[in-house]
This record gives sequence, C-alpha cells and structure tokens, in this order.
Amino acid sequence: MVGFCCPVCGAALKNTEKACICPNGHNFDKAKAGYVHLLTHFSGRKTHGDNKEMVRARRAFLETGAYAPLKNAIAETSKKYAVTNGTALDSGCGEGYYTAAIAEALGSKMQVLGFDISKEAINLAAKRCKTAQFAVASAFHIPVADESVNLLFEIFSPYSETEFLRVLKSGGVAAFTRTGYTLSESVHLQNEITLPTAADIQNLFLMTPYYYKTGKAEQARLQTLQTLTTETEFYILVYQKR
Repeated sequence: MVGFCCPVCGAALKNTEKACICPNGHNFDKAKAGYVHLLTHFSGRKTHGDNKEMVRARRAFLETGAYAPLKNAIAETSKKYAVTNGTALDSGCGEGYYTAAIAEALGSKMQVLGFDISKEAINLAAKRCKTAQFAVASAFHIPVADESVNLLFEIFSPYSETEFLRVLKSGGVAAFTRTGYTLSESVHLQNEITLPTAADIQNLFLMTPYYYKTGKAEQARLQTLQTLTTETEFYILVYQKR
C-alpha cells in the first residue's frame, strides 16, 4: 500500500510518528492532531477552503444524524468495491465525517487517505479518525502517485478531471459523474429529516456557501424558524476508470 507522496518532487513519503519524510530531503512535519500539510503550491492567503465557522457548523449538523443514511450507504459501497491491500482516497474530505465511516467499513483491508484544502477541516478529521492518513492539499494537485488509488470518493467537493484520472488505477472506481468512466452502479437515497432546534437549522445554513450568498433579510427570516422539516435526496454514482 502507498500513502501520500511529496508535493515538490513526487517521491513516496515515509510516514513516521512525527513527520512524512521524503528521500530527496523535502520533509513535512506532522501537526499535533496527526495530519501533514502538503499544500505547497498556493501563495498569498494564509488560509484556504472552509473557515472555522463553516467547518464547525457542518460538524455540529452532521452529528445530529440527519445525513446518516448517506454516510451508511457510502460505507457499504466502499466495502462492496474494496480491494485487499489497496488504497482508498477521500478527495475534499472536510472534517472527516464520511472518511471515518469509510475507514471503519474497510478496516485493515485497505489504506484510507483523506485530504482537504481547509486546515480547519483536516484538523478535525485527523482528531476524528486515527486509522486514516490526512493531509492539507488541493484536489487540483493531489499528493499521491500516478495510478495508485483503487477507490476514489468525491463527496460534496471539487472535481478535478485531470488529477482524478491520473491517480486512479486502471479499473479503479470513483463516486462522481463525468466522462471517461463507465457507470457501475447508481444508488438513490431519498428521505425526510426534521431539524428540531434553531441551532440545527443555523448549522445547516452555515455549513454551505449559500450562507455567504444570502442577503441579510433572508438570513434574518431564517433565524426566526424554530423547527424545519425538509426532504433530502442523494445519488451515489460509482464509476470505473476505462
């Protein structure tokens, strides 16, 4: 099984307790939570991706169990397509809610890697799931070797056609909808959820980019709600690389 590779030279990184070590001297220290920062090709802003408010709101919302049916279905899908001694990669894994379920479902059969461009999200992911390896990285510069991934997950995260095709092994499977792949399976999930508190409603709102695109009047109207019942609908689309 292979893990992350050096974002500078592409060499395989040796995963140790305190660092990921590159044979060419490009070494990366691990944070206290256990993740490694491999986002080296960005400049300017010090922070990227979802901020602390969005990440913590999403974690609080997901902990209500509202999206548990989706999490469980993803876990079952991962077991169905598991490959002994293979590698599963959760691209844009956020705070690790789905990654942890994938890692638990796969057990020791596969190595699980997760990355996100948000340092805030990866910090929580690494604390949530100790059996997976996590890194701060971008979907448009994935720090894993060519054709090294058997299972690739893209769950509410950016799609990178070039990088996904590069890292997936021939015959590897992925959960997204794009050309260049053969559809293997489609799982449809439909449910109704009730958010019983104003805090749950606000967390659902805060965890999405819509919060920053909604006017103050609409935000104020949403804050008056004490309960919310709504339908949820998801599709898990499993594609195999041709």
